[in-house]
Amino acid sequence: MLSLTPEDIQAILLSLKVALTATILSLPLGFATAWLMVFRPFRGKMLLEVLVNLPLTLPPVVIGYFLLLLLGRNGWAGKFLDAWGMHLVFTWKAAVIASATVGFPLLVRSIRLGMESIDRQLIQASRSLGARWLDTLLTVVLPLSVRGILAGSSLMFARSLGEFGATIIVAGNIPGLTQTIPLAIYDYASSPSSTMMALSLCIVSVVISVSVLFMHEMLGRNLERKESL
Repeated sequence: MLSLTPEDIQAILLSLKVALTATILSLPLGFATAWLMVFRPFRGKMLLEVLVNLPLTLPPVVIGYFLLLLLGRNGWAGKFLDAWGMHLVFTWKAAVIASATVGFPLLVRSIRLGMESIDRQLIQASRSLGARWLDTLLTVVLPLSVRGILAGSSLMFARSLGEFGATIIVAGNIPGLTQTIPLAIYDYASSPSSTMMALSLCIVSVVISVSVLFMHEMLGRNLERKESL
């Protein structure tokens, strides 16, 4: 039987909030980045690919430290935000930024694979009929990239739920404020008497992740059925 405290419930809700917010905010930029990589030849594309995929190879703690330097009071972004009365470090918004940074490569890669599978003749036909690039993007590229968008969103959401290293550096581990499921498990794991509490949160994390993957598979199969009709 699950044994969850009110603080655990807050950690679960915060994890869902952070993962959902990070995914939604990253979608437009992820779609634009994938479109740029697939359909727009330009110098420096290899550099862009390296920068996009860099979070996959860097330790999350390193990413969190860079974000802390960037968003802290002495960082250039932090100084700009302070001038507007905004402070992100050690808030749940910093956890969103950390999750978005770490999960962004997975989002872009999935959308890019979906775009690369699009028949270029469909795009050429659209342009030859007088459609502007924005019309082609919205009526051809976007609908045919839905499966990639769903896959990338699911992967990023699941990755955000499990984010630990970058989050603890830039957002801290403050119960009720920035403590997500992985951070709460970390606290419980450091105490031998809290084994059941840690196990309960682990079970909740597994249930959420499995539910996300099941939902992804169901949406993918529904799209396949519609495409086959």
